[in-house]
Amino acid sequence: MTEKRPVIGITLDLEDGGEGQYSRFKWYAMRENYMSAVSTAGGLPIALPLFPQLCADYMPLLDGLIITGGAFDIDPTLYGETHVHPTINLRPRRTQAEAAYLAAALQRDMPVLGICGGMQLIAVALGGSLIQHIPEECPIALPHEQPNPRDEASHSVTITPNTLLARCTANRTRIGVNSSHHQAVKTPGRGLINAVAEDGIIEGIEDPAHSFCLGVQWHPEFGIDPADKALFKAFIQAAGDSA
Repeated sequence: MTEKRPVIGITLDLEDGGEGQYSRFKWYAMRENYMSAVSTAGGLPIALPLFPQLCADYMPLLDGLIITGGAFDIDPTLYGETHVHPTINLRPRRTQAEAAYLAAALQRDMPVLGICGGMQLIAVALGGSLIQHIPEECPIALPHEQPNPRDEASHSVTITPNTLLARCTANRTRIGVNSSHHQAVKTPGRGLINAVAEDGIIEGIEDPAHSFCLGVQWHPEFGIDPADKALFKAFIQAAGDSA
């Protein structure tokens, strides 16, 4: 008998549409490698629409949740700041829906993996805060919006020993990662920092109060380092164990 695959909900992005795009009307978007990374690791991926009112209906169907990244930012008022940097690009509907999915998953102690902006949302949900624009607040930082292709590494991160991330990656201490963000976690709130870049920018957090609540600032779905595939394997294993 074939073993049941854990069902993993993956949040979608929402585009406004327009001439020359996929549609002139609003459309959902997700890079294929989110789905293939989950499938290759043994999970059954399903896409989650941005309907927070349906969150309670979706949750019983899921064994794990992935909050994806995207070219948008979290509203600074959600982490207590009144100043909004001019580079900020808000997508309130997406943030509202992802926050609802995240809260419901944490309430159930469902395994959660936050990627890029998903990690930042976890930080905010745990009472943390964000750097609104790295080049301005950290002028000596590395170029975290890398100039080379996203399927290549641009810098390394150091993983904190004895963390969930370290266990997921076979106790690796340093890995190469890609980088596609102009914001970063400033403070992790109740979370624990599990990875930092060479310039000190926070690259990973986790919440020890939950069995598996982990966020990384890079995009492991590209599978650049073997640790990326190991992370997905560990996440799917945790989702299967909680099913």
